[in-house]
Amino acid sequence: MQVEITREYIDQVEEAIAREDKGFLLETMSEMYPADITTVLYELDTNESKYVLDLLPPEVGSEILSDLDYDIRTDFLAYFTSPEIARYVNLMDSDDAVDILNEMNVQRREEVIALLENEEKADDILDLLHYEEDCAGGLMAKELIKVNINWRVRQCIEEIRRQAEDVERIYTVYVVDNRDKLVGRLSIKTLLLSKDDKLVKDIYNEDVISIESFRDENEVVSVMQKYDLEAIPVVNIQGKLLGRITIDDVIDVMQEQAELSRQLMTGISENVEEDDSVFRISRSRIPWLVIGMVGGLLAAQFMGFFEADIALLPALALFVPLITATGGNVGIQSSSIIIQTLSSNAVIFENFAQRLLKLIMVAFLNALIISALVFGFTYLFRQDLKLSIVVSVALFSVVMLASLMGTLTPMLLDKLGVNPAVAAGPFITTANDLLGLAIYFGVAHMLYEL
Repeated sequence: MQVEITREYIDQVEEAIAREDKGFLLETMSEMYPADITTVLYELDTNESKYVLDLLPPEVGSEILSDLDYDIRTDFLAYFTSPEIARYVNLMDSDDAVDILNEMNVQRREEVIALLENEEKADDILDLLHYEEDCAGGLMAKELIKVNINWRVRQCIEEIRRQAEDVERIYTVYVVDNRDKLVGRLSIKTLLLSKDDKLVKDIYNEDVISIESFRDENEVVSVMQKYDLEAIPVVNIQGKLLGRITIDDVIDVMQEQAELSRQLMTGISENVEEDDSVFRISRSRIPWLVIGMVGGLLAAQFMGFFEADIALLPALALFVPLITATGGNVGIQSSSIIIQTLSSNAVIFENFAQRLLKLIMVAFLNALIISALVFGFTYLFRQDLKLSIVVSVALFSVVMLASLMGTLTPMLLDKLGVNPAVAAGPFITTANDLLGLAIYFGVAHMLYEL
């Protein structure tokens, strides 16, 4: 029976928990995916969620705990004893287990590890705890399938059957030498179609892409995207096989990167969520708000230089929002494309002259269309040829300049080692406001000879 998760169902779950109706909960959740049950738990309070989790099979509970958001899981696990946590950690992949253990204090972490039934799992976890979370070693899991290059097919199949008990998904079989150094890979198809007495060294593929454990998580994402990999083996500096990183872990990193870039581009300097504290959310927003405020004050001060001009021709003030808004929008559009290219690690400085020419052509076409539309609109409604020319020429210049700034600024920041996403929000907008106003009033001053 597939249950649809609605507000009505959530209410039924809460009522069932209140009257301790275990039958209803088990019957309705038995056919649900762990991810769907997680969605239900998000709607319950902590005690209700724990009551439900205690009823479910440990295998399901371990998957739910692995998928919970970091902040929620940290608070949730405070209601569990160390033996209860150890029961779930026993059933997790080593990388998921380490993620949870890293969220605990040292005493609780050691208690849980000491209670693990699987000694090999405990050793794997202890090994992974030494790695930073944002490197390849911190992303990898120890569970994988490997065979020795000197084995025969018969021995490989027997060993794979043994190792597969601890591996949820088998993407490939890795081939190592007597020193456990990664030398290649072996497809399941090749293994099954080979004769039992065939040696691995005669059928394996030497072409294997790996990544060192110290590499940054961004490099992991880049390599797996570039070569379209579902899993990538992790090796140490000597080439010894340590573990593997699977596509689900990489997707998590990509989501975090996308969220961080989105927040930076909108002027949020920290990775925050809606349920974070008021102080932390405010702290993440205030720097860029201050920058925007300073930019606004500078723009107001700058307009003061042309106060006499505006007094003689008040209509000039009507088009200031158009100039500033268009410049900001064009700058953000251009920077977003460059940031997307930079995030994929493309060699953006290759054929730079050709890229720049294309940028100028696109900016020219956009500027021409927008300025022509504004000229027609202004002349139609204001019946002032000079004003129409001033606004259209200024807007044309602003679009060209904003496109150039939106392209070059992220590239410059990237060269300086600064996250280019910070250039896509208030920074470019504020700079374009000031430059746009300078161009606008400069053109007006020349044409009107004020």
